[in-house]
Amino acid sequence: MDQQVGKTGRGERIMKKKKNIRWNTLRVTAAGFLGIILLGGVLLYLPLSNTKPIAFIDALFTSVTSVCVTGLVTVVPASQFTLFGKMILLLLIQIGGLGVVACATLFLFLLHRKITVQERVALKEAYGAERLGGIVVLVKKIIVGTFAAEGAGAVLYAFQFIPEYGVVKGIWYSIFHSVSAFCNAGIDILGENSLADYVTNPIINVTTVLLIILSGIGFTVWFDVISNSRKLIRHEIPGRWWFTRLRLHSKLAIIMTLILILSGTVFVFLFEYKNLETIGELGTGQKLLASAFQSVTTRTAGFYTVSQGALHEETKLFCAILMFIGGSPGGTAGGVKTTTFAMLFLACLTFVRGGNDTECMGRKITAANFRSGFCVVMVAFTVFIVGTITILIIEPDSILLINVIYETASAVGTVGLTADLTPHLSRASQCILMIMMYIGRLGPLTLALMFAGKTHPRDQIRRLPEEQVMVG
Repeated sequence: MDQQVGKTGRGERIMKKKKNIRWNTLRVTAAGFLGIILLGGVLLYLPLSNTKPIAFIDALFTSVTSVCVTGLVTVVPASQFTLFGKMILLLLIQIGGLGVVACATLFLFLLHRKITVQERVALKEAYGAERLGGIVVLVKKIIVGTFAAEGAGAVLYAFQFIPEYGVVKGIWYSIFHSVSAFCNAGIDILGENSLADYVTNPIINVTTVLLIILSGIGFTVWFDVISNSRKLIRHEIPGRWWFTRLRLHSKLAIIMTLILILSGTVFVFLFEYKNLETIGELGTGQKLLASAFQSVTTRTAGFYTVSQGALHEETKLFCAILMFIGGSPGGTAGGVKTTTFAMLFLACLTFVRGGNDTECMGRKITAANFRSGFCVVMVAFTVFIVGTITILIIEPDSILLINVIYETASAVGTVGLTADLTPHLSRASQCILMIMMYIGRLGPLTLALMFAGKTHPRDQIRRLPEEQVMVG
């Protein structure tokens, strides 16, 4: 009996310790993002950062949208900010894309300081890693992979921007937009129309799409694919086994990414085909290119090549759904994530078929995993609904509901696409969007820290009688 009590006591202490680590990591992440946002707002408010006077709330909004890698803006960055201000923007986007924890780790690397066990545990919790061993190597790979992808993107952009703007300005534009695209920020310094002037340009379109997909699919998928590709090259596994040897997470992320991109492309192509204000005047091939770009960018990027305000209402609603789903975990994307959506769909399919366990590709998804995903969706949906209703209450009746939905879905999904509404909203509504962007950037991470594997010790020793509640 005493041994049993002792085991229970140790179990409670272990669970309490894990809970404290989670909450410490959560606080550091939340406070870190908030601190960077406030500092960025102050720096962007300085006369040195601006070509003309700016209200502090506009500077703060720009800082929020940069750190939260969203892309909604109340001013035009190209004309509002000086070179110094644009460099601050670039730094904020990079910090927001990598994340506070990774940036802090990078800073420690540069100082050649050893990463302590407690810091390693924080990294493990922040990235949802299964093991503590190798977590520092993982973060190094993420940092190196990020800079390598951004460098490659800058080289590709340079083929367009250097001939157009000259060597110095072309290189600067290439670096800025590569970082913005890879971090899924969608902030540009070209002018008022984002990438609309390049709607038929294959270099800009393909480069941007590749950067968005690479970062949006998640670093975990990267490393899994690379590892299996190496085994394939070394003939350690047959070619037909390459995909089956991937982790379930990687399979779901890849399949869902392809499905959403293809469905979005087809939908935009069909429903905007004759819309003269979007893709109606383009050739068939150009329409496909513009439709594919629109489908990819709604997954969390924020760049656009066609007018978002001119889209048909059904297209805006479909794009809002894509924005809410977002990209995949473990990258720079926002939204509730592709794998979460796939898991809930599979659970629903299992129930309809009369099954008990949620199965996928010969694997069982745990109940704890399902609960985490369900919480992510419910909290994100609650924030989305509350934000939408609040803005509708604040703004005049002349504003269309679909445009507000488009804006709030873009904010909570940290996408950055706008139906030409954000700059014209009241300050109160802009503050609502700032809160939504902040929650959207922290949401999936904080929910993972709060719910993943979190079991109250009381549940191990206490069982309540079961009872059913009517549903449907």
